[in-house]
Amino acid sequence: MLRGNILSADGWIHGHLSIRDGRIAALDGEPVDPARNRDPYILPGFIDLHVHGGGGADVMEGAAAVETMARLHARHGTTSLLATTMTAPRAQLRQVLGEIGTLVRDRSPGTARLLGVHLEGPYISPDRLGAQPDAAVVAALDEVLEYLALAPVKVVTLAPEIAGHPAIIRELTARGVRVQIGHSTGSYDDGVSALKHGAAGFTHLFNAMTPLRHRDPGMVGAALAHAEFAEIIPDLLHVHPGAIRAAARAIPRLYAVTDSTAAAGMPDGAYRLGSQHVTKCMGGVRLADGTLAGSTLTMDQALRNLVSIGLPLADVSRHLSRHAADYLGVTDRGRIQSGAWADLVVFDRALTLNATYVEGETIVQNAR
Repeated sequence: MLRGNILSADGWIHGHLSIRDGRIAALDGEPVDPARNRDPYILPGFIDLHVHGGGGADVMEGAAAVETMARLHARHGTTSLLATTMTAPRAQLRQVLGEIGTLVRDRSPGTARLLGVHLEGPYISPDRLGAQPDAAVVAALDEVLEYLALAPVKVVTLAPEIAGHPAIIRELTARGVRVQIGHSTGSYDDGVSALKHGAAGFTHLFNAMTPLRHRDPGMVGAALAHAEFAEIIPDLLHVHPGAIRAAARAIPRLYAVTDSTAAAGMPDGAYRLGSQHVTKCMGGVRLADGTLAGSTLTMDQALRNLVSIGLPLADVSRHLSRHAADYLGVTDRGRIQSGAWADLVVFDRALTLNATYVEGETIVQNAR
């Protein structure tokens, strides 16, 4: 049984919850202002829909690497995630997706639940690669459907301005896949049109897309004016705190992602991001030319970062869990209520993570 200040689906309560067979069996308490006592915070476990690696392992290395990554991030509060691929040749993507597909059915002890795949590329603009390898291609339906048959692809990032991609957006949306706009040179009008075709979100908002200018609002303007959902990287390197706050006011269900790499949880040094060589130093990860190449962020640090820029803890929790669950249409994760999976995080009053519970399994966090 867990006791403390619980952020339930209906708001803060001071009370307790019990767990049975991996789910929340009972929840009881009275409404509370959590600032009025010194008990720990019990929040929904974090859901990361854009994660490339961690603990020295990169998703593109296959199944063993994905498990290593999922273990590292569980120790930092992530209870479920999407393994996120990089732009790569078709044969390599087929192999990696096939391996990931076998992992989704069962969860290894000590790891976050793998919900599926975020296919980031290869259907992106060659002029907005960011840290993606220079191997972008135009989407072909037969190829996309092959990938969907190999693994549960939940999210696909693509550039909507490329000829033929609006039809791909419609087809994927009809099949229940969330299409995100990202790595794009598209205009404001391209963004609005993509949303009308069924695109549902924006990949690492502000990064690798056309910026907002007052006479040329770009893809960022389309997101701020029209999006219900978008992901953002709150490592305070990718996006200025003021831009994060602006996005949180404009986009009703903005959700945080780490975009983390193999370097997350590791010392400074050389790592891989797909086929790219990257270096971790000064709190970030970069290509040789200085381009940001993912991050070293973990979700517990994302929580502390968002609180540090002035967002209330309850709102921060929703940015880290509920909104991502809602985006995927998952109703039994990302919230604390009877019958939901017991995916939980416990923080002390200094916002140090004390424990993660993944489907009821206790994972103790010993260090940041």
